[in-house]
Amino acid sequence: MATAKKETPLMKQYNAIKAKHPDALLLFRVGDFYETFGEDAVKASKILDIVLTKRANGSASHIELAGFPHHSLDTYLPKLVRAGNRVAICDQLEDPKTVKGIVKRGVTELVTPGLTLNDNVLDQKKNNYLASVAFGKDTHGIAFLDLSTGEFMVSSGDLSYIDKMIQGFNPSEVIYCKKNKEQFSAQFGDDFNTFCLEEWIYGFDFGYEKLNAHFNTKNLKGFGIEDSKEGICAAGAILFYLEETEHKEISHISSVSRIDTDKYVWLDKFTIRNLELVYAQQSDGIPLLHVLDDTHTPMGARLLKKWMVLPLKEKAEIEARLNVVEALIGDVETTEQVLSHLQQIGDVERLVSKVAALRINPRELLHLKKALKNIAPIKDILIGTSDEHLKKFGDKLNPCAQLIEKIDLNLKEELPLNATQGNIIQDGIDAELDELRKIAFSGKDYLLQIQEREKERTGISSLKIAYNKVFGYYLEVSNAHKDKVPEEWIRKQTLVNAERYITEELKTYEEKILTAEDKLSSIELRLFNELVAFTSDYVLEIQNNARNIAQIDCLVSFAKVAVKQNYCRPLINDERAIDIKEGRHPVIETQLPPGEEYISNSVFLDDISQQIMIITGPNMAGKSALLRQTALIVLMAQMGAYVPATYAKIGIIDKVFTRVGASDNLSKGESTFMVEMTETASILNNLSENSLILMDEIGRGTSTYDGVSIAWSIVEHLHNHPKYHAKTMFATHYHELNQIAEDFPRVKNFNVSVKELDNRVIFMRKLKEGGSQHSFGIHVAQMAGMPNEVVIRSNEILQHLEKDKIKEQHDEKIESMPKNNFQLSMFESDPHFEEVLGLLNKLDVNTISPVEALLKLNEIKTILKGKG
Repeated sequence: MATAKKETPLMKQYNAIKAKHPDALLLFRVGDFYETFGEDAVKASKILDIVLTKRANGSASHIELAGFPHHSLDTYLPKLVRAGNRVAICDQLEDPKTVKGIVKRGVTELVTPGLTLNDNVLDQKKNNYLASVAFGKDTHGIAFLDLSTGEFMVSSGDLSYIDKMIQGFNPSEVIYCKKNKEQFSAQFGDDFNTFCLEEWIYGFDFGYEKLNAHFNTKNLKGFGIEDSKEGICAAGAILFYLEETEHKEISHISSVSRIDTDKYVWLDKFTIRNLELVYAQQSDGIPLLHVLDDTHTPMGARLLKKWMVLPLKEKAEIEARLNVVEALIGDVETTEQVLSHLQQIGDVERLVSKVAALRINPRELLHLKKALKNIAPIKDILIGTSDEHLKKFGDKLNPCAQLIEKIDLNLKEELPLNATQGNIIQDGIDAELDELRKIAFSGKDYLLQIQEREKERTGISSLKIAYNKVFGYYLEVSNAHKDKVPEEWIRKQTLVNAERYITEELKTYEEKILTAEDKLSSIELRLFNELVAFTSDYVLEIQNNARNIAQIDCLVSFAKVAVKQNYCRPLINDERAIDIKEGRHPVIETQLPPGEEYISNSVFLDDISQQIMIITGPNMAGKSALLRQTALIVLMAQMGAYVPATYAKIGIIDKVFTRVGASDNLSKGESTFMVEMTETASILNNLSENSLILMDEIGRGTSTYDGVSIAWSIVEHLHNHPKYHAKTMFATHYHELNQIAEDFPRVKNFNVSVKELDNRVIFMRKLKEGGSQHSFGIHVAQMAGMPNEVVIRSNEILQHLEKDKIKEQHDEKIESMPKNNFQLSMFESDPHFEEVLGLLNKLDVNTISPVEALLKLNEIKTILKGKG
């Protein structure tokens, strides 16, 4: 009979713990090392570039092994987490010296990409969000948590909205229900670190109870999320996930807020990407964030990123930010004073989260105190100004004077990294601590005091105190003075010329000195923990300070950039017009060579006279830059920032859509044209009265006639829309589209001017009224370095194609284009039209097959014939 393979006791313990965390890479503490075994060891050795070896596992043969010293955890842990791993840290829960046999071990923390407080894993300027997606029927929920700051948010909407939120917040990890794996992958791809949870965890009742239990509330009305069923499911799953990953001290998650879709401008994921608000599409590109970010605190940098993807659409809030920026620009002295203190604050938001999680070390607590010391001066500076808007910010700050005083009183200025290393508490705080320090650090002095005192008392001039390992401290008396020894001294050893004695005092002192260091450590640790507990009472006040400091930091940044780049204050109103005079692209102008000025342009759009601007001109002439700069100016204005223009009057926009630049998804098998049409469809299906639409070179991914036809049809659709006159900028090199302005009153032609000089083209980059009749493609090819023989041959072909006869026929074709400048409302009373409309409304264009579509088309044709 075969005997079962036996494991070593250590491996048996390891396997039991690993079985509880099968999806995590387990760091198993053995002595002074963290070890990984088996598949974990293979994975860790590759990621960390450490040696992979084998160790015996009893009669169960050998197992792979890879490890590193425990003090190197902060070096190696970030690498494992950034590689997308969940890492379970298993520590020794007992002192090995006091235990016979196997030491008790357990997982003390489970670090995931979205859940960590480790400074080496976190990026100071970036939130580290864990996202949770709860799939519903039509409405879906999403929750975001940044454990390192305590920020907790909930929202809900359709899948495109959830997609946009994930794109904007860029979470480090996403959790969702196991049964929705295929749906998640189909909608969001596989670009995220993900983890699946069981179905019951995403139940509404479970989530509702979890949230109420955490916040100690009876309902969620106070947070504004009571009616967000799917959002509650998503948020509840996050709280469960925190428990599962051993994150139990989470009092800093003191609130949950609703991301109100009505409060912010709708930016779909294509727009956030196309406008390069936060991230550049090219590796050497520069996003808008880099231009506007002159923040001096990590909180400010993180908040600015959020403002970028959530521009405001409430006039009062936009004006409130602009008022503060204007006040800071007008009061340079105040701005500089505030700035000098902002630079000293550091990451108070993440430090206070560590206080709540009981994971702050002595140096970090000292940094927190130094940060708080800069709050009071900022408060005084702002309250001391004559500007009411700045005073309001000053009123919101809490100096936390008692806390600063307490930390000052208790903590030394020079501190170790770990509280167990000792020497962290000031003298005079604890009498026993002071006495133990005297014993431990002034031992020799204390012994000399006893020696001198006893010499004087007994008259034994040669008396000395010494120590040996056999019986500790002793008094040595030469034989000449033996008769002077007091009765209470106890003789321990007789030598040739002397005798050795011990006393009760020496024994008591000996015990004290030998245990002093151990006691010192535990007393200091207790006092430090008491100090951390005292500090935790201030978590809400410090979080409030952090939020307000972040806002001040962002607004100071806006003011500094506005002065440096010569921006103007935008005029914000609720009218439906955008009027920008001498606008500039905020990013491009900062990249120009010294001495070269950006060529500014003016843009006017409204819903009455100039709804659609068709901008023609050759490639490289600056059409795309003009489109982007218009969107960026509008968005900057609605963030509460000054804008690169001499004048800007902005009627508040509620949605910005862009189809700008090549954002092809070729790696996933989607053609340029398919991506273009998908993004365009998203625009046409989601527009509103106050939308701003920017379209660049629509239709260029297909044949010329197809392209012209699609572009033409889109412009007509936007002009004739029965509900909305969305403001649109339409850049194209199809100069045939200039004809549309002849038939549609709110369409106006513009061109980006160029000059021909000695058969060369010079780009003027200036927007002018009227259409362009040439594309100058051959000139651009020449400038791009195309071989001369190719350029010459292209010119020959062009001359042939542009012969009068062909050109006349072409122009006639354009002018005789079937017109569609009617308003759909004219036909609303036609019964045939109603029948066709009813038929079309029942169709689901996303699921209908080509054959079914042809049959329906034939049916429509029959109905319309009946009309004749």
